[in-house]
Amino acid sequence: MINTLVEMFSYTFLVRAIIVGLLVSLCASLLGVSLVLKRYSMIGDGLSHVGFGTLALATALNVAPLTVSIPVVVAAAFLLLRISENSTIKGDAAIALISTSSLAIGVVLISMTTGMNTDVCNYLFGSILAMSKSDVYLSIVLSVVVLILFVFCYNKIFAVTFDETFAKATGTNTGIYNMLIAFLTAITIVLGMRMMGAMLISSLIIFPALTSMRVCKTFRMVTICSAFISVICFFIGMVISYLYATPTGASVVLINILAFMVFWLINRFKRRIVS
Repeated sequence: MINTLVEMFSYTFLVRAIIVGLLVSLCASLLGVSLVLKRYSMIGDGLSHVGFGTLALATALNVAPLTVSIPVVVAAAFLLLRISENSTIKGDAAIALISTSSLAIGVVLISMTTGMNTDVCNYLFGSILAMSKSDVYLSIVLSVVVLILFVFCYNKIFAVTFDETFAKATGTNTGIYNMLIAFLTAITIVLGMRMMGAMLISSLIIFPALTSMRVCKTFRMVTICSAFISVICFFIGMVISYLYATPTGASVVLINILAFMVFWLINRFKRRIVS
């Protein structure tokens, strides 16, 4: 096992992928707790489809993907939030509306430019080879910004997550903090898409939070446990992907599924003992 890890870290592109993947996994798990509790967990799936459309647009225009994707996906996150709050279109319907539209636009753009080639599979299902050196540097900086903002605003995010009405009554500007959560989520989705793919990136948001909720009962413990689970599952998924030449994104998701099943069994066992 030690020899395998040494061999893995001898490849520069794998080191870049692991660093970015661990940071993105950490960001996604922290935000995922709030999104799952607020029943916005599918926003990751919707924004990833928007990201696919913007990646297709960037390819068609021959410009850097992240510079196009980030502002568009952030704008889509704010739009989803605004539609959910002030429209007769409910949150899940709004996500479905925007995600399917973006996916269709992306497919049409790609078919009219580069064609349905290997790059499309990389966008949809991820590729560790898709991370350039400039992408890595930008991803690290933005991931650190997301983590700092989350830690700095932790108490307000907690208040908005659990009881938005009470938080508003105590003078908290809930709109600002909902927008902050949407903004941080959009950044995280874009950063993780290149590696996990548009179809699988939402798993980094949903699975760690749901897994930790099987055992932990407080917001703080769920958040901490979710972060540990996400980071460990990503690293194990990377190792399995390297050993057996399986797709990185799918390998990480399978490990997350396994972790969820283990924690679910632990929860069932604890309930049986108590009863």
